[in-house]
Amino acid sequence: MSEQPVDDKAHIRHHLDFTKAEWIRAEPEGVTLDDCVEYAFIEHTDGVTYTAMRQSAKPDGVILVFTPGEWDAFVKGVRDGEFDLPEDLADA
Repeated sequence: MSEQPVDDKAHIRHHLDFTKAEWIRAEPEGVTLDDCVEYAFIEHTDGVTYTAMRQSAKPDGVILVFTPGEWDAFVKGVRDGEFDLPEDLADA
C-alpha cells in the first residue's frame, strides 16, 4: 500500500492569498484551449514569491505550490524536453 503524498507547503499554503492572483494561461500562442494549466506568482510575507499552478477548468480545485527553486527546475526540465512524450505516443 502506498502512502499519501505529503504537502510540504502546508506551513506556507494558508498564508498565501490566491484571491489576488493574476493567473496566466499556459497555452500555445494564438490558441485558446477549453482546459489548460494556469500559473500565478504569489508573494508571501516571508519575502519569497511562490509559483502556484492549477487546472483552468477547475479554478476552485487543487492548487500546487512551488518554491522558486522548484519552479526553476521545472521550467528548465520543460525547456530541455524532459516531459515530452516519446515519439511513438506523440503521434498517437
